[in-house]
Amino acid sequence: MVNRQQNASGAAAAVGGTVAGGVVRQRVPEQIWVLVAAAFIIALGYGLIAPILPQFVVTFDVSLAAASAVVSVFAGTRLLFAPVSGRLIDRIGSRKVYLTGLATVAVTTGLVALAQDYWQVLLLRALAGVGSTMFTVSAMGLIVRMAPAEIRGRCSSVYASAFLFGSIIGPVLGAAMSALGMRPPFAIYGASVALAALVVWWRMPRTDAPLSTGTTRQVEPLHFRETIRDSAYRSALVGAFANGWSNFGVRVATLPLFVAAVFDNGGAAAGFAMAAFAAGNAICLQLSGTLSDTHGRKPLIISGLVINSVFTASLGFADQFWLLIALSAMAGVGAGLMNPSQQAVLGDVIGSGRPGGRILANFQMAQDFGAITGPILVGMIAQSLGFHYGFLLCGAIGLCAAAYWFLGRETLPSAQQQGTA
Repeated sequence: MVNRQQNASGAAAAVGGTVAGGVVRQRVPEQIWVLVAAAFIIALGYGLIAPILPQFVVTFDVSLAAASAVVSVFAGTRLLFAPVSGRLIDRIGSRKVYLTGLATVAVTTGLVALAQDYWQVLLLRALAGVGSTMFTVSAMGLIVRMAPAEIRGRCSSVYASAFLFGSIIGPVLGAAMSALGMRPPFAIYGASVALAALVVWWRMPRTDAPLSTGTTRQVEPLHFRETIRDSAYRSALVGAFANGWSNFGVRVATLPLFVAAVFDNGGAAAGFAMAAFAAGNAICLQLSGTLSDTHGRKPLIISGLVINSVFTASLGFADQFWLLIALSAMAGVGAGLMNPSQQAVLGDVIGSGRPGGRILANFQMAQDFGAITGPILVGMIAQSLGFHYGFLLCGAIGLCAAAYWFLGRETLPSAQQQGTA
């Protein structure tokens, strides 16, 4: 028995893990912690500008739809440039694409602080979208390559948690800095992204060789026509669209406008609502990744979509501050349940044998397409019928995605075996 425990301990050390109760628990690789640190810095800065961006655009005397378009154009250029990002990743490697994307976002966001006209903000946010899709898709690719299959959900949760802890702190700091005006946060965000780029440049391996086999460059990349046949990948695309619509589009573009119309000191209230969403999300992430690795991806995705949809649909009826915070937090819990599992599904589908930059890019495109169409359509509905109808539409789209996921296959091998036992 002692020898067996010693053998287990030796095996754990060999794979970079620990032994707890005779079970090997793998550690999150050091390279992923580098991405985690960068993600926290990026999210901290983004949290400063997210609550004020639509309101800042309105100061240029434009309509609600035009203010929402600033968020949509960011997602639009992400959508258009995502295929190029995927090809660049397969050709020159994720690290170079990641760093170039961060540099682009740092410069363009910092320049928003100097913008004098609406079209300048629109153009700068469009260029920032190009950089954003470069570092987002390449980060997903790095996690897929570096995360051991047994802890793929946990690695995704750790990475997502970094974004969310930054998103919690960022809006609160933004609310505290509201007296400085709306321009300084953009300069601070640009500087924080530049700092994140420095961290990755300093600590991340300078080539993609450690992330793949020596023959990866000769292996043909995965093609969309291959993976689209997989019901899990199709379901992930639908879930990504719904997530982009509600959580990356409407929550960022329309929720601050709704809060400003209903509550006094709308900028601070919107910041606290976004922080509550991030807090609910972050708390849930501490469990959802491990649950995804032990009980399966599909149950968490479906339950997360349902919870997120129900509470997002209810936001339009929040007429008291405490209710706004509670609904935002519960919507964040739903997002925290589904997101690590959806990213783990991508890793399961792609595997580690062939480059999958284009497959990741298509997933990102589905999410960005939702983030584009959501703010525009919901903004139009809010202006003509009222905010509550717009949020109800968000809930309906999320529930449709949950229903579609019932048709998708489970990708976790142990859960598949339980389902066929």
